[in-house]
Amino acid sequence: MKDNYKTRQRIANWTLCVVGLAVSFLMLVPFAWMLSASFKNNMEIYAYPIKWVPEFFRLDNYRKVWVEINFPRYFLNSLKLSSIITAAQLVTCSLAAYSFSKLRFPGRDKIFVLYLATMMVPWHAIMIPQFIVVKTLNLYDSHLSLIMIQSFSAFGVFLLRQNMLSIPGSLHEAAKIDGCGSFRTYWSIILPLTKTGLATLTVLTFNGIWNDYLGPMLYLDSDKNKTVQVALAGFKQEYSADYGAIMAGTVCSIIPIILVYVFAQKYIVEGVAFSGLKG
Repeated sequence: MKDNYKTRQRIANWTLCVVGLAVSFLMLVPFAWMLSASFKNNMEIYAYPIKWVPEFFRLDNYRKVWVEINFPRYFLNSLKLSSIITAAQLVTCSLAAYSFSKLRFPGRDKIFVLYLATMMVPWHAIMIPQFIVVKTLNLYDSHLSLIMIQSFSAFGVFLLRQNMLSIPGSLHEAAKIDGCGSFRTYWSIILPLTKTGLATLTVLTFNGIWNDYLGPMLYLDSDKNKTVQVALAGFKQEYSADYGAIMAGTVCSIIPIILVYVFAQKYIVEGVAFSGLKG
């Protein structure tokens, strides 16, 4: 009986392994094609059957991206917006999550539910009123407009609140007994124990802002303020598209996202393994 159970477990593990490898392969194939196409010209990209390894590794696409179209400025604009907005969300969301999870005040839970209800409203429904507000405040065509709009996140508050709820309330009570104020407790005790949630929010926010296309397209007009995603869309011409340059620009644009994930994955894995609890 025990041997049959071990056999079934072994078969199940191998099945999961094969399925996982198949899914991973399907997800990695587009990235492999993108990297290969970034070293080709358009004729080689359209060639059939696909040559995964180019005969000649052409750097013309990368030279065109970084030299001819002012891609470094767009890259720095995206990096600036993603970094500032991510840092702002970590501050605002963690403070709000701490208030909703550890502090007691009248109507706390009702306010939190109302705040979460804003997630049910699609952004397209408030897009025009939001644009009118930005225009009225004379913030159109400035990075400050995107920073002010995106520095707050109901999802981020929900994510960190759930993480903070896993922290024993006895720690908060002990800090109060020792004379710590609310902000000191938040900064010295709660925040260090929320590293897994903060890392997850960092990756999600940075990835979302970096890949945002509609926001910069609406609120940024001048070429000097445009971001990477808007610049990549500009590679498309009226009757054709420079896919080699698009692929080269896309390869360069995913590097910051990979780096952010590499630095944050340790805490994300800890959060999955320990459910946000520290020993």
